[in-house]
Amino acid sequence: MKITLTLLLLLSATFVVNAQTWVAPKSADTIENPFIGNKDAIKKGKKLFASMCVICHGFKGKGDGVAGAALSPKPANFTSKTIQAQTDGALFWKLTNGKAPMAAYKDMLTKEQRWQLVNYLRTFKK
Repeated sequence: MKITLTLLLLLSATFVVNAQTWVAPKSADTIENPFIGNKDAIKKGKKLFASMCVICHGFKGKGDGVAGAALSPKPANFTSKTIQAQTDGALFWKLTNGKAPMAAYKDMLTKEQRWQLVNYLRTFKK
């Protein structure tokens, strides 16, 4: 009984950690950002963020948007070191493919718009 309970707790903890960890495939790290440092792309990304992302990620990108409160896992905090340490390619891959509750934007946004968002997300770096 004691072993079963311990095993159950260990499996539950592993599931919770895995559910909250979202890692893009290594191949995503090689995807190059064609708009890196482009001020116009950042400006357009900011507009896209305001219209599509603020509801979950909040105005300052901290994952504290009004709709995000009801989500599990919680929306990403773009100011965090963990997010900012990811490559542009990994962020682009995540925006493209999504993972519930995060929507996949492959069919909703153009490739250029997704890169604009990645460039704007970089402005949240402290």
